[in-house]
Amino acid sequence: MSYGSSDIGSGSGTATRTFEFGRTHVIRPKGMHQATIVWLHGLGDKGSSWSQLLETLPLPNIKWICPTAPTRPVKIFGGFPCTAWFDVGDFSEEDPDDLEGLDASAAYVANLLSTEPADVKLGVGGFSMGAATALHSVMCLVSGKYANGNPYRANLNAIVSLSGWLPCSRILRNRVEGSHGAARRAASLPIFLCHGLDDDVVAYEHGKRSAQTLSSAGFQNLTFRTYDGLGHYTIPEETDEVCNWLTANLGLQGS
Repeated sequence: MSYGSSDIGSGSGTATRTFEFGRTHVIRPKGMHQATIVWLHGLGDKGSSWSQLLETLPLPNIKWICPTAPTRPVKIFGGFPCTAWFDVGDFSEEDPDDLEGLDASAAYVANLLSTEPADVKLGVGGFSMGAATALHSVMCLVSGKYANGNPYRANLNAIVSLSGWLPCSRILRNRVEGSHGAARRAASLPIFLCHGLDDDVVAYEHGKRSAQTLSSAGFQNLTFRTYDGLGHYTIPEETDEVCNWLTANLGLQGS
């Protein structure tokens, strides 16, 4: 499926770029369908890599949707093309944000969730760049619009970020303080962030600063977990905590 900037929301702008997303892998719930989570891979990866791990988790009531990012030139690799949810030159909140790419990926996620049953809880999670994209969806949710101003209509009940960072952090406070509705949504949205102290790709300080920025902007239902000795990957201790957190915050039964 292809997405251009004019596909986002109901705006009448003209697309300047078209994004061709790759294959999506779906893991059906083994039990009663209570939640659907879109899980976003890291830079250069693909949806199938994470689907293999997610299928082993003791979360029988979750449907997992694992899309694959578009292949595009990426600045951090000197313009070499690879799968990426947006363009990036540095894995930190200081990097100039590719708002068009972030919006297109957030819109793609929202579209994947748009046909889920009304009684099913919805979430977005990811690793590294996928986590950053999930956190951009948070920004769209609380403000009710994408960065380009078009309306964001998805409803999210939980966000998980592993080894990621917060893009668009410079405009977060203005977005939340701009309306009472945004502040209310920020205060109630459950967010779970995890980061390894020995991460040599997305430095721990970036993850810590992102958590602090979210907290100071009014995200009250936020948990930030750190792991000694953990680099830029995941470990069973971390995935166990994710499972426990999702079970509690989504009200899952029989997990």
